[in-house]
Amino acid sequence: MDLPFDANRLDALMDECGADVVVATTRFSVQHLLGGYRYFFFAGFDAIGVSRYLPALVYVKGAPELACYVGCGNEEWGTEVFPLWVPDVRNRSWSSLDTARAIAELLEERGLAESTIAVEKAFLPMDAADALRDSMPAASFVDAHRILEGVRAVKSAWELELVRTASIGIIDAMTATFAASAPGETKLDIVERFRREQTDRGLVFDYCLVSCGAEFNRAPSSRVWRAGEALSLDSGGMYQGYIGDLARMAVAGAPTALMRDLLAEVESVQQGARAAVGPGRRGGDVFSVAEKALAACPHAGEMFFVAHGMGLITHEAPRLTGTGPVPYPADHAEAPLEPGMVLSIETTLANPDAGIVKLEDTLIVTEDGWEAPGDGARGWNQPNPGGAR
Repeated sequence: MDLPFDANRLDALMDECGADVVVATTRFSVQHLLGGYRYFFFAGFDAIGVSRYLPALVYVKGAPELACYVGCGNEEWGTEVFPLWVPDVRNRSWSSLDTARAIAELLEERGLAESTIAVEKAFLPMDAADALRDSMPAASFVDAHRILEGVRAVKSAWELELVRTASIGIIDAMTATFAASAPGETKLDIVERFRREQTDRGLVFDYCLVSCGAEFNRAPSSRVWRAGEALSLDSGGMYQGYIGDLARMAVAGAPTALMRDLLAEVESVQQGARAAVGPGRRGGDVFSVAEKALAACPHAGEMFFVAHGMGLITHEAPRLTGTGPVPYPADHAEAPLEPGMVLSIETTLANPDAGIVKLEDTLIVTEDGWEAPGDGARGWNQPNPGGAR
């Protein structure tokens, strides 16, 4: 059976957690295990009538031929045009309870109603969880997070191509936005232009953190970008569910000597961190090398570095630090990086005179090092003469 994920890796992760069955119910886990399948309900995900759309991919350890997919009641429209590898497809759920009952039914059919079942506890509705327990009182339930995140950590070739497209699209959209923007526009104006530029390139706009001048607030607002001020755009955008997360700088006019120095310091840390990225390298070395580069910077006290895994979500395995802005344990700091892993590395400098100066890059771990899709526009970008379109 030709599977779109590494079944041996998944089985090994299930063994570590003592799971006989894993049930994926999030759009990102389902998409990964189904090889990119995205029903149009994935975009909205939640409410349908009095309940919610809750897809489920049920995988039995070592036996993909026993897998089952539970979809929405009209999901034949999707599965007919994107044939699934799953032998058993049951498109009949209109609620979270429908999905839970279908899962219990198929596990009973397979003689697995008393097994250890891994579920996505943080994302499984309480009514569905209660229904599973009531239907299978002899079953044990464990958390599937480490299993599903672990199998997603190493991306396939088709997944990496989607990451590339997202990352390049974001940088293209940023440079177009910088060129078309002008002093006198608000941060809201600029972010809306950026949203349209992303959409025009086939991306789904996720968010944009934006600052201008000597301010540290990065929320879109009515604050006006003034001549001579720095402008920072930091954005996540998605292509077919896969995320690009990058940041670049612009200035309305010529950059000052201070601005040039600050961006050069940020760049030195970003480039230094890349030296630690490669197959077999200890994950935590990314931070060790970056922190040495940061310590050599004149404005080190104003700087902050972070690196995180990404793919279908913005902070996923490998998790390299326990001290980043999003709290989680550094589970992979001592583990080796593997080809196919994707990292976001970012250095932020908050200067009281210049404001936020930041670069953020997407890095793909390759067989012989790293690749950085969307690696352009790293200097001080400027508006085109004539201002906004």
